Amino acid sequence: MRLTTTAAALVISAGLALTGALEANTRAADKSASSSGAQSRAALSVTSKSFAAGATIPKIYTGEGKDISPEISWGQAPAGTAVFALTCEDPDAPNGRWFHWIIFNIPAQSHALKEGTDKTAVLKDGSEQGTNDFGKIGYNGPMPPPGAGVHHYHFNVFALDKKLTLKAGCDKRQFYAAARGHVLAQGAVIGLYQR
Repeated sequence: MRLTTTAAALVISAGLALTGALEANTRAADKSASSSGAQSRAALSVTSKSFAAGATIPKIYTGEGKDISPEISWGQAPAGTAVFALTCEDPDAPNGRWFHWIIFNIPAQSHALKEGTDKTAVLKDGSEQGTNDFGKIGYNGPMPPPGAGVHHYHFNVFALDKKLTLKAGCDKRQFYAAARGHVLAQGAVIGLYQR
């Protein structure tokens, strides 16, 4: 499948942004995409059946629609992966990077999050969810200010070498502080939305 020039540029941009952001973990989490420390990290393939990379996120997954989470899938992680984690972040928010979703301690045998993941602190498989920047547990979708232009929503997936000792409902700073130095592989898929 051939990517358009725009989609290819977004994929490359996503990789560069993630790498730079992970190295900048000492900054506040709302100014940094993610955290892992300076160890060597492998690339993790991340896709979605709900939207194409670099394309508009359908309304059903936004605050203007049903506000359910999209399906997110990822590839094989390196040996030593104990759990996965995922964040959804909007770096284009007016007051800095806005977190729409934090989910961690996803079992290592998992390779996807289904559409419409429950908005509960602890899921049936043991995965735990943090508090997003709306002050809620679980996923809350795109809802940028009207007329603010296109926002980019980064669905970041991390393969971690240990289960995080965090309480469900943790915030973004607590999540990234706990994950720092434990990321074995990472990847992202980016969707767009504007009002």
